[in-house]
Amino acid sequence: MSGRTIGRTVGALLLLAFVAYGGGNALVESGPGTAGALSGVLDHQLRISAGALLMLVNSVAVAGIGVLVLPVLKPRHEISAYAYLVGRAVEAVMLAVGVVLLLLVVPLAREQADGGAPAAVLEALGQVAKEGNRYSYQIAMIALGISGVLFCRVLLRDRLVPAFMALWGLAGYAVFLIGAIAEVLGYGIGVALSVPGGLFEVALGVLLIVRGFPAGPGLDRDGSAGDVSPALR
Repeated sequence: MSGRTIGRTVGALLLLAFVAYGGGNALVESGPGTAGALSGVLDHQLRISAGALLMLVNSVAVAGIGVLVLPVLKPRHEISAYAYLVGRAVEAVMLAVGVVLLLLVVPLAREQADGGAPAAVLEALGQVAKEGNRYSYQIAMIALGISGVLFCRVLLRDRLVPAFMALWGLAGYAVFLIGAIAEVLGYGIGVALSVPGGLFEVALGVLLIVRGFPAGPGLDRDGSAGDVSPALR
């Protein structure tokens, strides 16, 4: 696969991941009411389930990005290449775990409706499931922030994208990482600090769809492997 084809595929997956998770999360959040963790869940079960499935599509896309970028980064900086792959894998897994936790509110709400357990206990379990989803998301974002900084470092050093784009990504992922860590520590600033990194991923996705990755070490224009040893700089 040529660098251009890989780049265009990665760009499409970046946009797919953004739309899938954002759309899925919007569906989930538009469902239940705010009176309690389980309030309104059964009335919006289809919407919640559909949103959760969209969020799982994001996990598949995220994992695919890590796999596809590996042959592009590996000849240039092997450590960063594998770190990015691992970071994207951790992100995909933790987001999927969060979705499973989110879906647990459905059987809990059904149990509450059937009167099979004390309502207060079920509400508490529902709240724990929602908090578990939130923490899983933030851990996933920490992994993305760390691996994203390494990714953009290679983009900048090897001129895989225009320098201003790579610098935007470096700053965006760094701020993103700070925001995710702050959320885990109890400071609700993650959403605001995620904006630069989120916009960078959308812009990078569009850029890669238009131009792909340039040919270079390990990736010739026809997709054949170049005879270049991995850089460990």
